[in-house]
Amino acid sequence: MTFTAASIPDLTGTVAVVTGANGGLGLETTKALVGKGAHVLMAARNRAKAEAARNELTAANPAASTKIIELDLASLDSVQEASDRILADHGRIDLLINNAGLMAMPERATVDGFEMQLGVNHLGHWALTAHLLPALLRADAARVVSITSTAHHFGRRLNPENPHLHGRYRPWRAYGQSKLANYHFAIGLQHRFEAAGARARSMLAHPGLTNSDLQSHAVAEGGAGVLGSVFDFLSTHTGMTPEQGARPQLRAATDPNARGGAFYAPRLINNGPAVRRPYLRPGRDAAIDILWAVSERETGLTIDVTPAQTIKD
Repeated sequence: MTFTAASIPDLTGTVAVVTGANGGLGLETTKALVGKGAHVLMAARNRAKAEAARNELTAANPAASTKIIELDLASLDSVQEASDRILADHGRIDLLINNAGLMAMPERATVDGFEMQLGVNHLGHWALTAHLLPALLRADAARVVSITSTAHHFGRRLNPENPHLHGRYRPWRAYGQSKLANYHFAIGLQHRFEAAGARARSMLAHPGLTNSDLQSHAVAEGGAGVLGSVFDFLSTHTGMTPEQGARPQLRAATDPNARGGAFYAPRLINNGPAVRRPYLRPGRDAAIDILWAVSERETGLTIDVTPAQTIKD
């Protein structure tokens, strides 16, 4: 049976964090979760846009339970502050959906000096996950959902000597690298959950070709080139709606039958219903070890799940 928002079970009492919740796939994900009773922390950089999104949600669903958390994934200090606010109110988190992202932009650096796409798409989410890990492990069976893209197929694993592509930057090269990092992060996190005997699960999803604001924003930024214009045209004329594009990550987050490490994507690669897909990229273990080492070095934060952490208070 085709998975839709109606397939999501009752989520009353569930606490979810969704990054980039003020637009596109993040907003559609939030709509679906609150529609099933979840309390969603809408983590977003642009507060005004987030407030407008929340007003849209409550107009359609007066019972929607949400809270805005200001979060700039391009700043480790902002990630720390957002995490502190979340943990001050919630000792347990059931869902963390690392949805926010940038695509094929001109070369730019984060506040901390990271290449912007790697910094936002991966390192910011690494830091957020690290800070929230204790609350995730206190939940009965938390899920962390990472969002990749078919672009991970042309990405290269991180070069520890030059993860930020100094002197080698190309917008699509950096995007592919960041999406492969998301892919390896999801797999590596599941390995660590399993090794520690944790009930938490790490899941992976990609939305396919979706007519969200990602493609048009990339074109407006001026770094995506001809390929960006092609993707923007295709997404506008043949792409799925944001509601459809959010289904793979919603299925990863909520399907009762989903096992840890599951990867959900459109059946037809970039279009179609959300189904479980196999992992196709070989040689993951070495790449995951490099990703962990570089991420720890760059952020100063570790993600090591120990058996002791899996014992709930």
